[in-house]
Amino acid sequence: MIHIIMPGEVSEQLKKMVATAVEKTDITLITDNKNMPDLKNKKILFAIELDDSGFNIPLYEILASLMARGNTALANSTAALLIHSASELYTKTTAKSVIFAANQLGCSFIGHSLVEATASLHNFLTWQKTFDLSLEEISVKLSRHLIDRLIANSPKLIKKPQILALHSSSQHTSNTLMLWHMIKQNLSSCDIEELHVENGTVLDCIGCPYNTCKYYGLRDSCYYGGMMIQEIYPAIEKADAIVWVCPNYNDAVSANLTAVINRLTALYRKIKFHDKTLFAVIVSGNSGSDAVAEQLISALNMNKGFRLPPYFAIMETANDPEAILSVDNIEEKAKQFAMNIMSEIRA
Repeated sequence: MIHIIMPGEVSEQLKKMVATAVEKTDITLITDNKNMPDLKNKKILFAIELDDSGFNIPLYEILASLMARGNTALANSTAALLIHSASELYTKTTAKSVIFAANQLGCSFIGHSLVEATASLHNFLTWQKTFDLSLEEISVKLSRHLIDRLIANSPKLIKKPQILALHSSSQHTSNTLMLWHMIKQNLSSCDIEELHVENGTVLDCIGCPYNTCKYYGLRDSCYYGGMMIQEIYPAIEKADAIVWVCPNYNDAVSANLTAVINRLTALYRKIKFHDKTLFAVIVSGNSGSDAVAEQLISALNMNKGFRLPPYFAIMETANDPEAILSVDNIEEKAKQFAMNIMSEIRA
C-alpha cells in the first residue's frame, strides 16, 4: 500500500508519472488536509505539482496539519517524491524543503528519493544517453523504478556499525565539533573514524567529462588524487553511516566539506550509496541551520543517493567559543541524537 499525497491542480504529465508508477499497487490518495489518515508506519509518495511561481498552497496546508500532530506524525514511515513544475525551476528547492519538513516529523527517505520533471522535460536529456526513449517515456520509466525501490525498501538494523565523521573545524574553538564529541561519547559500541579535512587537502572538482570520471572511479581514484583517494574514499566505502559535522558558513556547508561532496562523483561511478546512512551535526551562530540541512539533503540524499533516516540532523545555535556548552539540556540532546544514530543505521 502506498499513501499518495497529491494536493491541488495536477498536470497531465504528473498524472502519467503517478499512474504508471503505482499501476500495480494499492493506493490511498490524499488530496487535502481534511480527514487525513494516520500516516505513521506507511510508505508515502509525495506527488507535487508546482505552478509558474513554484507554489502548491494545499501541499503546505497538509504539512502544517501534520506538524500540528506533533513531531512523530510520520514516525516509521518511508517516502519518495515525484515533482512536476510548470517552469524550468523550483523542483529541487521544493523537494528539499518537503523532505526536511517530513524528516523532522519522523519520516525517512530512500536514496535518490526524487524524480523531477521540469516543464520542457529537458532535465531528462542526459538519460537519453542511457535509454533509447522519448523524454516522456523516460519520465514514467524512472517514476516506476522509484516506486519499485520504495516498496522494496526494508533495511535491517546494523548492530555494530562503522561510522565516519567528516569535519573541517578547529579542535579547540568549534562549537560544532564540541557537539559532535558530546554525541560521540554516547556511541561507545560503534567503530568510529574521524577525518579532519584541513585547508588545501581537498581541491574542488574540476568537472571532468563523464568517461574520465568513470575511468578514475573504477580504479578507486580521481584526477586530483590526494586525501580524497588516500583516506576519504576508503573510509566512505567501509562506513555504514557518515556524519557530516557542519558549522553554518553563510547558510551553507563549509568550502572544504563542499569540495568533498563534489569530489564524491568518482566514487559514485563505482558504488551506490543507498545502504549508507546520512547524519549531520549543524551549529549556527545566529540562524539558518535548516538551510545547511537542506543543502545536505539535496546533495547527498537526492543527488548522490545516501539513505536519509528520520531526524537526520541535530541543529543548535551557538555563537561565541564554547557557547554550545551553555545550551539548555545539550548533553541530553546529544545523548538522544546518539541513540537515534544507533537505531537508524540500516542497510
